[in-house]
Amino acid sequence: MAELLVVGSVALDSVETPFGKVHDALGGSATYFSYAASFFTEVRVVGAVGNDFPTEHLELLRNRGVDVTALEILPGQKTFRWTGEYGFDLNEARTLDVQLNAFAEFKPKLGPVHRKAPFLFLANIDPVLQLEVLEQMDKPALAALDTMNFWIEGKRADLLRVLGRVDVLLINDTEVKMLAGEKNLLRASRKVLTMGPQALVIKHGEYGATIFFREGAFGIGKHPFRAPALPIEEVKDPTGAGDSFAGGFIGYLAATNDLSDANMRRAVIFGSVMGSFAVEKFSIERLMTLTRAEIDQRMRDMRRLVAFEEALPA
Repeated sequence: MAELLVVGSVALDSVETPFGKVHDALGGSATYFSYAASFFTEVRVVGAVGNDFPTEHLELLRNRGVDVTALEILPGQKTFRWTGEYGFDLNEARTLDVQLNAFAEFKPKLGPVHRKAPFLFLANIDPVLQLEVLEQMDKPALAALDTMNFWIEGKRADLLRVLGRVDVLLINDTEVKMLAGEKNLLRASRKVLTMGPQALVIKHGEYGATIFFREGAFGIGKHPFRAPALPIEEVKDPTGAGDSFAGGFIGYLAATNDLSDANMRRAVIFGSVMGSFAVEKFSIERLMTLTRAEIDQRMRDMRRLVAFEEALPA
C-alpha cells in the first residue's frame, strides 16, 4: 500500500436539486476525493479553510484516517463556498455563487512527508498552484490531474505546462473537446495525449468513463477501456461524483501499487463504483455510512453488468 497526497479545495457547499437541498454542507474536491480514496489507502490532504470551518467536519475526515495536518486554517478568513443547482438533467450544474475566501490566499506548502508521497492527485485548482505542487514533489510514481473549462479557457498556457509533467489527466468529455479544439471525442483524446499525459480518463457522468492510453505508456498498448455507469435507483446530488470517481480510481492504484493494464482497468471500475455511491445522498452523507462490503458487492454487480461471453451462443 502506497500513500496518496491530494491538493485541492475543502469547501462548504449549498446545493439544490429536484430531490432536496443543503446549506453549507461539507464539500470541495479534496474532501470527496480523500474520503473515497480512504477506503483503499492512506490519504493526506493539502488545502486551506477559514476559521469558520466546523470542527466536526475535520473530525469526519480524521475518523476516516485522512491526514489533515496540512489543511491550513487561515485566521480572519472564511471558507471557500460554492452555491449551485441542478435541474432534472443532473449532468449539468448551474453555478449561482462562488466565494473563494481562504482559497484565494492558498499557497501550497508541502512538508517532507508530503513531498515523498508516491501517488499524487492535483484536484481542480489553478494550474499555477498545481505546478507549484509538482515542483515541490520528489518524483511521485504517479501524478494525476483534474481541471475544468474555466482553466482551459483562462489559463491555457499554464495548464499546458502542468500537463507536460503529469501521468494521468481526468476530465469530462466536453472539456476534452475544448482542450483539444476538436469536435470528435476520439480525435480529441489522441490530441490531448500528445500534450504530455500517458493516460486520459474521460468522465461521461451517468454514462460511465473511458480510459485512453498513449501507446506504450505504463507498458500498456493503445487500446482504450470503457466502464459503464451502474444504474442507480436513487440519485440526489451529483456534485461529488467526479472527485469520488478519482478517489476510487487513484486510491485503488495506490493501494495495489500496480500500474499494469489489468489493474488500471480494474481501477476505473472502482472509480465508477465510488462515484455511484456519492450521488445517492447530498454531500458525503452516503460515503459516511459506506462499508467495504458494499463496495465489493457493487464491484460484483458491475462485473455482471458487463459480462457477455457466457451469454453468447456456442
